[in-house]
Amino acid sequence: MSSEMIGLSGIVVMLILLALRMPIGIAMLLVGSIGFAMLNGIQPALAMLGTYPYSYSAVYELAVIPLFVLLGNAAAVSGMGRDLFSAAYAWVGHWRGGLSSATILACAGFAALSGSSVASAVTMGRVCLPEMKRYNYDPRLATGTVAAGGTLGILIPPSTAFIIYAILTEESIGKLLLAGFLPGLLLTVLFVITISIWTKLRPELGPPGPVATGAERARTLYQASPMFTIVAVTIGGIYAGMFTPSEAAAVGAFLALAYALFKRTLGKDNLSFVLLETVKITAFVFLVLIGALVFGPFLALSGLPQKIADWLISFNLPSLVILGIVMVFYIVLGMFLEGFSILVLTLPIVIPIIKALGYDLIWFGVVMVIVLEMGLISPPVGINVFVVKGLVPDVPLTQVFAGIMPFWLAMAFALVLLVMFPQIALIVPDTMIR
Repeated sequence: MSSEMIGLSGIVVMLILLALRMPIGIAMLLVGSIGFAMLNGIQPALAMLGTYPYSYSAVYELAVIPLFVLLGNAAAVSGMGRDLFSAAYAWVGHWRGGLSSATILACAGFAALSGSSVASAVTMGRVCLPEMKRYNYDPRLATGTVAAGGTLGILIPPSTAFIIYAILTEESIGKLLLAGFLPGLLLTVLFVITISIWTKLRPELGPPGPVATGAERARTLYQASPMFTIVAVTIGGIYAGMFTPSEAAAVGAFLALAYALFKRTLGKDNLSFVLLETVKITAFVFLVLIGALVFGPFLALSGLPQKIADWLISFNLPSLVILGIVMVFYIVLGMFLEGFSILVLTLPIVIPIIKALGYDLIWFGVVMVIVLEMGLISPPVGINVFVVKGLVPDVPLTQVFAGIMPFWLAMAFALVLLVMFPQIALIVPDTMIR
């Protein structure tokens, strides 16, 4: 059997194991180590298994993962999500569909703390969905807003997806985090415009709320100011060159915990929840990373990624056409697999293609994350859709999927803009103050 066939067989076995519900980290570790042994011998494979887990885990830069996870969990229990929603609602709640627009803005704000799409969807869904139900919002608009808004969690920095992408492609974590800033704002604006158009065509979907007074707006902004402060210190500190990403994450986590203590929301139960969730998510991410760092060399040794890249290039298709094929490939995968799994499984295959086409890997990281976001709300899997469905059991799943389609189209439009104007993603990291 040729090395390329061994690589292809490994991918097939991997997909079978995932279909059988084996954790992705363990599946990649198992397939990668066996495949590496078949191609390079048992002793080198055992040596790799003996050194890779420690050498790739005991890296200072990886401290950013548990620290940003801790920041997001502390922010969730401190009530920042509710404060954010109250502030956004005071300013835009009187618009037609204002509650939905406020939900999107609150999701964007909370995304700047959590770095997780599921955490953003759960936290903001618990706050926003009851309010939209109280004001008789159509379930399609309400659930679609929360599911789509939650996806901003892996685009707006800090983003766990960007951190993993940076590690697997050996790109700068700081640059990738900053690269998601303007595209995140762009997508937030497109979501709000989508809501405005939808409710203008169908006013009964989202009736306007009462107009807040100037004093109420000032009060809600003051209540949400701790979140703005933490975001300004962490992300602004990275941009200004004051902190490395790991240092910024540590400062942000400290400030979030301090605020939770000040608000007296960090009791024994909440503290246990914050610490245990941080440990569980960190362990999951590190297991997946270790598995990917074993599976990647196996694929590289098989020569399959380069073979696929050479095969695609041999058709002499325009680079935009090949890029479009890659995007469609990701969107289709997103209909069946969870986004994080897609990221670690496909990067070893896709990155050689993107390099051969001459695209900037920082820019492609942003494009890839948006495509993964589309997968998070695409049928039949759409993990964010199922998260929201769990919050509102009385709403049929078909209505939730119907509600996300306008937002899915807004994401597709954002992709078109990023391809036409790559500087949307690159201008901020390219102007970093070192």
